[in-house]
Amino acid sequence: MSKKIPPQSIAECLDSQYGISATNLIPLDMGADINASTYKVETQDGSTYFVKLKQGHHSDISVKLLVFLNESGIQQVIPSVKTVDGKLTLHINDCTLSVYPFVDGQNGFSCGLSGDQWILLGKALRQVHELDLTPWIKNHIGKEMYSNKWREAASALLDKQMDGGLVSDEVAVKLQAFIKENRSLIHHLVNRAEHLSLLVQEQSPKFVLCHSDIHGGNVLIDQSGSIFIVDWDEPIIAPKERDLMFIGGGVANVWNDPREEELFYDGYGKTSIDKVALAYYRYERIVVDIVEYAQVLLFTLARGEDREKMYKQFLDMFEPNGVVDIALKTDDELKHGGKQ
Repeated sequence: MSKKIPPQSIAECLDSQYGISATNLIPLDMGADINASTYKVETQDGSTYFVKLKQGHHSDISVKLLVFLNESGIQQVIPSVKTVDGKLTLHINDCTLSVYPFVDGQNGFSCGLSGDQWILLGKALRQVHELDLTPWIKNHIGKEMYSNKWREAASALLDKQMDGGLVSDEVAVKLQAFIKENRSLIHHLVNRAEHLSLLVQEQSPKFVLCHSDIHGGNVLIDQSGSIFIVDWDEPIIAPKERDLMFIGGGVANVWNDPREEELFYDGYGKTSIDKVALAYYRYERIVVDIVEYAQVLLFTLARGEDREKMYKQFLDMFEPNGVVDIALKTDDELKHGGKQ
């Protein structure tokens, strides 16, 4: 985060606002979001909590949504812990703080889901997509606009590669060389995302509530085998393919086994999948990730000790059966089906 809040300040906030007496705050290494930090909190009575701090003052729509999902019978979510006076989030310095019960387990990147867990994930996501949202939630959650923001940023990045002016540590030099070497492929990814976005909009698909980032890292498996969908920071009203593109999509080179996809849809149930939307979202996600990794690794020296790890994550996108490979295959199936 751009502004580090001392652990003592967090502990004092937990004590005064939540009645949680923290004995230990353990930083967690979770995700690529440089504007968020997370902690495991241990307490005097043996309870454990998950604390998330995000830079800036954010709406509490995501935590209110979790309450709504839980009250709607979706058990695979973790509602936040309320403050002593009933608030769902707090502002501390220039950050938004939220607290959750801590789930002791592994995520779907490090632990494969069993057949039953895939089926359960499918059932849970179908419930999410079929929810009848309250007017308040509908009015406070963003809607899919098919913005070209990330495509334009990716195109600008490819142009800027020739200009220099970037940071020059070893990771930045290697990434710059990789992008130059794969410039035509990245241009293709951007151009296809642009073209498919126009085709999707022509179809006027039905919009539903979507998690928007339901990859393996955001599915937790606890020690009893229960699963939880976490990180609802950016829910969106969009075509269901906004979520379904992750199933079989290969993020972090997992969730790319056709048998797992079959099990998921055994749980999700019969549905018609818009292949144009599926291909669009898979391309668009790659474009977003390329830009976000580049912004950190080429133009700043942030995440110092994590930079080599992030560079490896970037390269993984282009590995066989990774997200780029799968997006291209999805597009080939679309073209063979007669939709361009």
